[in-house]
Amino acid sequence: MSFEGKAVFASLPRVKRGIPTVLKGDPKGKNILYTNGKSVFIRDIENPTECDVYSQHAKDTTIAVYAPSGFYIASGDISGKLRIWDTTQKEHILKYEYQPLGRAIKDLAWSPDSKRIVTVGDGNEKYGAVFLWDSGSNVGTIEQHMKQINAVDYKSSRPYRICTASEDFAVNFYEGPPFKFKHRNSEHTNFVNCVKYSPDGSVFVSGGADGKVVLYDGKEGTVVDEFGKSEPNGKAHKGGVYGVSFSPDGNQFLTASADRTCKIWNVPDRTLTTTFKFGSDLEDMQVGCLWQGENLISVSLSGYLNYLDRENPDTPKKIIMGHYQNISAVATSIEKKRIYSASFDGRIISWDADGNGRVFKGKGHTNEIRYMAVDEENLVTCGLDDTIRFTSLETETFGSDVVSLDGQPQGLGLGKDGLVVVPLVEEVVVIRNKRIVSRLKVHYEPSGASIHPGQNEVAIGAKFERCAYIYTLENDTLVEKTKANVEGGSGVLLVGYSPDGAYLGISNDSKKSYCLTTSDYKDISGEWYGHAAKIFSLAWSPDSKFMATGGLDSHIFIYKPEEPKKKAMSIKFAHPQSPVTCVAWLDNTTLVSGAQDCCLRIWGFKA
Repeated sequence: MSFEGKAVFASLPRVKRGIPTVLKGDPKGKNILYTNGKSVFIRDIENPTECDVYSQHAKDTTIAVYAPSGFYIASGDISGKLRIWDTTQKEHILKYEYQPLGRAIKDLAWSPDSKRIVTVGDGNEKYGAVFLWDSGSNVGTIEQHMKQINAVDYKSSRPYRICTASEDFAVNFYEGPPFKFKHRNSEHTNFVNCVKYSPDGSVFVSGGADGKVVLYDGKEGTVVDEFGKSEPNGKAHKGGVYGVSFSPDGNQFLTASADRTCKIWNVPDRTLTTTFKFGSDLEDMQVGCLWQGENLISVSLSGYLNYLDRENPDTPKKIIMGHYQNISAVATSIEKKRIYSASFDGRIISWDADGNGRVFKGKGHTNEIRYMAVDEENLVTCGLDDTIRFTSLETETFGSDVVSLDGQPQGLGLGKDGLVVVPLVEEVVVIRNKRIVSRLKVHYEPSGASIHPGQNEVAIGAKFERCAYIYTLENDTLVEKTKANVEGGSGVLLVGYSPDGAYLGISNDSKKSYCLTTSDYKDISGEWYGHAAKIFSLAWSPDSKFMATGGLDSHIFIYKPEEPKKKAMSIKFAHPQSPVTCVAWLDNTTLVSGAQDCCLRIWGFKA
């Protein structure tokens, strides 16, 4: 028996207000490239659900760029490290690794022959470096900037040139190789966020936080003109410009701005041809863009990828939704064949089996969603804002069905007929039909909750005891029945009844799991082990044949109660370099996992 990866529901680009989000494409125009966390994402433009992920950086990534040859990608991170790796093989074998800067690499560019790389960013008085890709030998100096360099580009035709954009309000120009500083342009009055050469190298443009877009001669680096002079404010945009990307023929380019618009400009006559307008919310700010073949794509401050429509500028052709912050909870509806995931920022995404996501609407949780489950009609969510919300699976819109708690939730048990059990730090709360009907003070600190399918018993883990407390449930009141004891560790973290009610699964703080029969609450597994770090999630398959756990060690283990003494199946490094925060079963042969890499992964079971 084994599991295999079936799909990746990819993270969105990492976004931050006031910071450009860089999108890059491959030379063939097939893929889009961006970073988030320790990963680089390569997504198919026509079918964004097809995604490859590179996760070999030890620190958070900042930029990734294809070589013009298409055979390699260079990616940089916040530590100033640059990795060059193969794109033709699934393993993405590392070719070279360098340390060109002392701190974060913000942007990089390849020479047109794929032999040289220029990197820029932050550092200890060194904000850029240009070197040979296969030896690391310097081929010039990037100097004369007084602050962090935000962007760089390399002229694609001879004579070769480099242009840089910096937070010292300057656009610098370099000739080479070996590259030397030629002159400085100071048209901008605020941070310069982006700079880009046209495909033929005849011109380049810069965009800044001052809303200006400036055109330069590609060979000499001198100012030619500014765009948007006829606009009411005399500038290209009313807000900062965070992205610029040329059309394949170089006659037009796309800009993205914090004024919640993207615009297409004509280079020959400096005119504005199209304005793409977004909403009025803060998250509708545009922080990056890419013109790749026939596709014009922008990034909103929400992280969404917008496929722009030139024929209908006010409505994108499609919007790719998802998460860009750590995934904290996941639940599934077997009946609807849908997956629901929540992230650290309180966002909930509803996914179909093909990876197409849509965000829950309305005002929901104001803090991290820690626990989530599905009943007959609702998605029940429990957050660190000390509330439980009941949201219709039909409308997928947050409403007024909210129950306020008197403390931080420590688990969520969901039953039938509107029954919910939530342990707090000093008590266990019973909820029926969206209102609290009883409370039970406890002498231990609870950790985890589960309701028996028969609705007659409830298990609550004890965080600092080697047991789970078992309660009978009569008239919505909890009465202590017995203890389910386990060996090892000093406390129970997770509990979960199997769907058929025959077993109770337990995971403790010593990285072990157990399976107890509910007839006498005796352990039949001895102990199941495998995890090398804390276990975060426990879930049973619908047919009760398998119990899955995910943990801090990035691993997933699958246990079989019918074979308690056999070694568990494992998915090692299911989310490379990222803790697996949650697992759930979509059906008897499909497991869903979520992690701090902001991705969902779908695993298929093979007998």
